[in-house]
Amino acid sequence: MFVRIGFEIGIYSGMGTTLVLALSPHSSFSGRVIGDDRVNVSQPAPMDTFTDTFGNRLTRVIVPPGETRFWSDCIVEVDGQPDAVNWGAREHPIAELPSDTLQFLTSSRYCNSDMMLADAMRLFGHIQPGWARVQAITNFVHNHLTFGYGFGRSSKTASDALTEKTGVCRDFAQLSVALCRAMNIPARYASGYLGDIGVPYAGPGDFCAWFEVFLGGQWYTFDARYNTPRIGRVLMVRGRDAADGAMITSFGAYDLRLFRVWTDEVTTGTDEAGMRQMLSQLPQAAALVFDPYSAQGNA
Repeated sequence: MFVRIGFEIGIYSGMGTTLVLALSPHSSFSGRVIGDDRVNVSQPAPMDTFTDTFGNRLTRVIVPPGETRFWSDCIVEVDGQPDAVNWGAREHPIAELPSDTLQFLTSSRYCNSDMMLADAMRLFGHIQPGWARVQAITNFVHNHLTFGYGFGRSSKTASDALTEKTGVCRDFAQLSVALCRAMNIPARYASGYLGDIGVPYAGPGDFCAWFEVFLGGQWYTFDARYNTPRIGRVLMVRGRDAADGAMITSFGAYDLRLFRVWTDEVTTGTDEAGMRQMLSQLPQAAALVFDPYSAQGNA
């Protein structure tokens, strides 16, 4: 299956600023890419790219004063299968966990699992360990939180979301991660493209956050926002929480003027020449007016 992914983001900065953008497919993405998945900028600006300790591909750009537009547009090949489900996947005792999973057991800036140990044990301590327990956490978060862009803020923690019972998709993911960690299950935050493929159209495109859990010797994808296996995820960032994967980290002031994303299945039978022709012009996608993914670098 081929999926066209891309974004267009416009900002205004009165004095210019430095941004770190997490807006490229993750370094682990192994599918075929037609076109260019790098970040483009509308005016000359110093840029460099690097990969962080979580494998996220980041772009640092020094934008001059005034209007600046960023965009990316490409077609990627994915397997076309829904998220894997394995009810037999077991929890691992801490002593048996691979050492690289241990960093995803402890409290972090937004996933303050140390604040919800009692709640997690009360809600999920009686659930069978393994897949059933993680699914119970996912079900709880899905039903507990009300989604709305107006509920998002860059300072919101998992315990805030638990108390306020509202959030954007990153809050659904971070609360799930924190509750899993409180039950000694390694869990990490993830975000990327997720289009309305195989499901009814849900509105303008957006980036989406979900979470990954280590069970049965491997990482599995869970999604408390939608709580159903989905097709066509394209991972962009992962980490301990959203602080490790903010789409835009700013080291100065800017105003968001445009934010639009597209994630569309390419018609079956379209050859590579046809796909490249598609990429000659950005799609006319609807725009969102809220930016729940940015962060202040000095926060």
